[in-house]
Amino acid sequence: MTGKTDISKDLAFLDGKRGEMTARLKDWCAINTGSANLDGLSAMRGVLSDAFAALDAEVETVSSAPQSVVTAKGDVVEKRLGDCLRVVKRPQAPVRVLLAGHMDTVFGADHPFQSIRMIDDDTMYAPGGADMKGGILVMLYALMAVERSRFAERIGYEVILNADEEIGSPGSSAILHEAAKRAQFAMVFEPAMPDGKLAGARKGSGNFSAIFSGRAAHAGRDHASGRNAVIAAAEFASAVDALSGKREGLTVNVARIDGGGPNNVVPDNAVVRFNVRVEKAEDADFASAEIGRLIDAVSAREGFSAHLHGGFARPPKPMTRELEAFFNALKQCGVELGLDIGWKATGGVCDGNNIAAAGIPVIDTLGARGGDIHSSGEFVKLDSLEERAKLSALLLLRVAAGDIPNPGARLQ
Repeated sequence: MTGKTDISKDLAFLDGKRGEMTARLKDWCAINTGSANLDGLSAMRGVLSDAFAALDAEVETVSSAPQSVVTAKGDVVEKRLGDCLRVVKRPQAPVRVLLAGHMDTVFGADHPFQSIRMIDDDTMYAPGGADMKGGILVMLYALMAVERSRFAERIGYEVILNADEEIGSPGSSAILHEAAKRAQFAMVFEPAMPDGKLAGARKGSGNFSAIFSGRAAHAGRDHASGRNAVIAAAEFASAVDALSGKREGLTVNVARIDGGGPNNVVPDNAVVRFNVRVEKAEDADFASAEIGRLIDAVSAREGFSAHLHGGFARPPKPMTRELEAFFNALKQCGVELGLDIGWKATGGVCDGNNIAAAGIPVIDTLGARGGDIHSSGEFVKLDSLEERAKLSALLLLRVAAGDIPNPGARLQ
């Protein structure tokens, strides 16, 4: 990066915006947007639509596909999901970026964590404050700064705000993939870590439900005729758990077993739900083959059947040479702002995994600094709202000014 272009005036809009951004974040966090709360998500989408209208861009709702889920009885049903908000401005500009975020949280309408509490002048406990309503706010204000800059006409962007990221984006992954194909690079506003570090390489993730059927029988009179699906499920759970460590970084988490009924009935149905994380795409193939082998072994037993639902929805996101160059460019932007931007590999996954799979470089932790996400202790550092908005705006403006090579120039 040459650093010759004076960008300071183009960032001046963001000076002193902390109070305004904090007030807005409090309003947003007061709306419950659990992934299953369709009314809350609809209300939030309306609020976000009004907020992003300030960009004078095309704003529209995009329908999400339904999610295929397995019930506790092993039936496969379709579940409606919240829709996406899409914002488009200057799609033919020479610099084209996808900005992504999610409006849903892990906190449902019946979760005890619903209120906002200030811990000190800079720390706010709030459901979704960091993950990631704070991130959406950072994104919005960065774009507001871009629109007021000298370089606005050189930057075209598409924003996708989905409502199902916390459950793996089953209804929006195709929308994100198509948007990624229209962009040269992407920025995702998941929270940065409390110390400001970003997520670099990410593991891939798969969610699975293994469905087992046996044969019901009276537990006393005819026990031998029964085929206990819960036992078959438990044996499978133990065997699939043993795959952890078979490849470096491969982990299996058996999260839940459903099934069974009265004590005097041999249970004829059970469902095992589990997650698999891998570092490499070939390890996902290995895990899938091993899981399939275990399923086939159950089905081969007399009186039993088993089948698998789900798969690897989040491919691994490795630290490629292009991505490392993108991170280093961001680091230099941080230096300009007095920030030390570092990153490290993580086992966590997000929409950045799916966007990277479309072939473009993506940095996916550009949101507010915060921590204890997915818990009732989730907090957001309020001084990072203005800070991170400046960082993202500076990165975009440096690319538009030609001081940073376009990370996706090879796609032109």
